[in-house]
Amino acid sequence: MAKKKEESKDLLENPEVLQEKLEGLESWAEKNLKLLGIVVGIAILAVGGYFGFRYYVDQQDGVAQKEMFQAIRYFEADSLNLALNGDGNNLGFLQIIEDYSLTKAGNLANFYTGVIYLKQGKFPLAIYHLEDFSADDLLVQARAYSLIGDAYMEQKKYDEAARYYDKASNYKPNKEFTPTYLMKAALAYEKLNDVEKAKAAYQTIIDTYFDSSEVQNAKKYKAKLEVNS
Repeated sequence: MAKKKEESKDLLENPEVLQEKLEGLESWAEKNLKLLGIVVGIAILAVGGYFGFRYYVDQQDGVAQKEMFQAIRYFEADSLNLALNGDGNNLGFLQIIEDYSLTKAGNLANFYTGVIYLKQGKFPLAIYHLEDFSADDLLVQARAYSLIGDAYMEQKKYDEAARYYDKASNYKPNKEFTPTYLMKAALAYEKLNDVEKAKAAYQTIIDTYFDSSEVQNAKKYKAKLEVNS
């Protein structure tokens, strides 16, 4: 501490010492000026590149949304192959995914594609595309988890089905859809002969979602498990 005070005193009272310090700082700046310039340049390029990239993606998303309009109409009309592969003039979901993978439209196309493959009984492909989909909204992400669970149930992979139904029920829980996901989870656990977890899922509906349409079924199936266990 005494040494630091002495140095500070020298700087204040001795101009020569101050001059030496300043010269040393100037020398350091001269030696490192090129490096500082490179660092600043990289930072500017990074910021500019990010905003340029975001602008490009936003522009591409606008194009993709327009391209996907007809595919959605085919999907809603249950013309699933046309929705998936296009009609020669309009792109299908698969091409949207390939051409616009970085966009919101490309992401949503994965959801539609997963649903189509699930309807067509192509369960591994359904899982692949639904797992590639992501959203932060209240409903669709949980729905995607539930559909993945359905695909695993169809393949009799009940452990994976239960895992995804649990993910669906734990994602932003709400009284409209969460009870349905819990019922599916309970069924998967019953298939696994995991009675306690099945009963716990039913009990959550009874305790938390007592005004839902699923509560009577939850009570009935839980009572049946308790009689048989």
